[in-house]
Amino acid sequence: MVALTATVAYLGLEARAVEVQCQIAPGLPGFHLVGLPDKAVNESRQRVQAALAAMGLSLPPKRITINLSPADLPKEGSHYDLPIALALLAAMGVTDAEQLADHVAVGELALDGRIVASPGVLLAALHAHGADKGLICPAAQGAEARWASGVPIIAAPDLISLLNHLKGLQVIEPPEPGAAEPAAHGPDLRQVKGQEVAKRALEIAAAGGHNLLMIGPPGAGKSLMAACLPGILPPLTASEALEVSMIASVAGTLEGGRISRARPFRAPHHSASMAALTGGGLRVRPGEVSMAHLGVLFLDELPEFQRAVLDSLRQPLESGEVSVARANAHVTFPARVQLVAAMNPCRCGHLGDPALACSRAPRCAADYQAKVSGPLLDRIDLHVEVDPVSAADLTLPAPAEGSAEVAARVATARARQAARLEGTGRRTNAELDGDLLDAHATPDAEGQALLLQAAGAMRLSARGYTRVLKVARTIADLAGAEGITRTHVAEALSYRRQAPRA
Repeated sequence: MVALTATVAYLGLEARAVEVQCQIAPGLPGFHLVGLPDKAVNESRQRVQAALAAMGLSLPPKRITINLSPADLPKEGSHYDLPIALALLAAMGVTDAEQLADHVAVGELALDGRIVASPGVLLAALHAHGADKGLICPAAQGAEARWASGVPIIAAPDLISLLNHLKGLQVIEPPEPGAAEPAAHGPDLRQVKGQEVAKRALEIAAAGGHNLLMIGPPGAGKSLMAACLPGILPPLTASEALEVSMIASVAGTLEGGRISRARPFRAPHHSASMAALTGGGLRVRPGEVSMAHLGVLFLDELPEFQRAVLDSLRQPLESGEVSVARANAHVTFPARVQLVAAMNPCRCGHLGDPALACSRAPRCAADYQAKVSGPLLDRIDLHVEVDPVSAADLTLPAPAEGSAEVAARVATARARQAARLEGTGRRTNAELDGDLLDAHATPDAEGQALLLQAAGAMRLSARGYTRVLKVARTIADLAGAEGITRTHVAEALSYRRQAPRA
């Protein structure tokens, strides 16, 4: 007899159907698992056998073969434990195989028969919804799976409870969706003294989803302003929150099924490897650039990152996705992020202060800033120099305008963009391209003349030219203007990269 159960294999944010086939046949006793399993899947034989033993069941003294079909698709992870156990129990006649045909099963088994959490349940629930099936998952992740509306869910705490439910001897109540987490409150812009130019650039970056680089001496407030950014960004929409939660589910960081409307803010250390930043590893997992999808990726001390690691961000920043290539599979994760970076002007950090600058200035600055490649800098829309803050500045009263006031203007500008880009698949001005750029970001005659003149004088690349137009469109949105004028273009040009100061 061959018993079948359905489960999934995760490739990026795609859940592919996998059929678990179990055959119990005469022959030498053995438990064989085939179908390109990794080590975690191979070890499921011991976990399944121990879980059955905890229920008082023993394996029949026959040849047991488990096949994970399709056999050429790599199988990774511990979530295959439960479907393997259910297929085996169906082949042994302990449970009804026809009932299992209407469900997708995922979950790891403990040695005492408990069904424990495993990454990716939200993706499995969405796959089950598309296949018009129910989902069997761990009780701890029922709230997470419930976000895939319309899917019948059996969230079982252990194998015995699940079998009793399937036989009608016990009822497992359907789970409720996890609560939406309130947005975390970070620093307020009122804490930033002075730095009006940098705060203006931060507002423009938030309004249009633009990349931002802050250059200034240590202690000038660069990291503080970056930490203030989540407080002025609009919350995620329902569909965006689901996108972000899918990535968190695959990464195993979605706890208790709680979905947050706050935009992600990731700040990896400058010692991060390429796999940590863009994704990868033995079992491919999303990196920081994907964990920050639809949010902010903050890179402090930008030149201290390995150059190859930084350059690996060039393609994701342009396309909004990152592809991890392996010999047996290509995995793609979304990576539509807003890059915010901070750096000192030179290694000592005091290039503009003759009393504190090192003896190698300005050569020190040129060498230090050259650690960041030109193509990456060209992808950053806003470059702003942050001046040092004196003790006298710190004694000034707090600014009258804080994060709440700036967030209101950002929300209004984002609403204008959403109405303009409805039905295009774009969300912000930073994503404008092609015909959309021509239709919505073409300045008036005076603005066009100024841009052409500046493009020649500043030697703007084609990418730099279009990014000035996108920033100018955002500045016009913040001003409530329908068209882009010379004033908007001039401000946008002021944020393009300048030569290092001597």
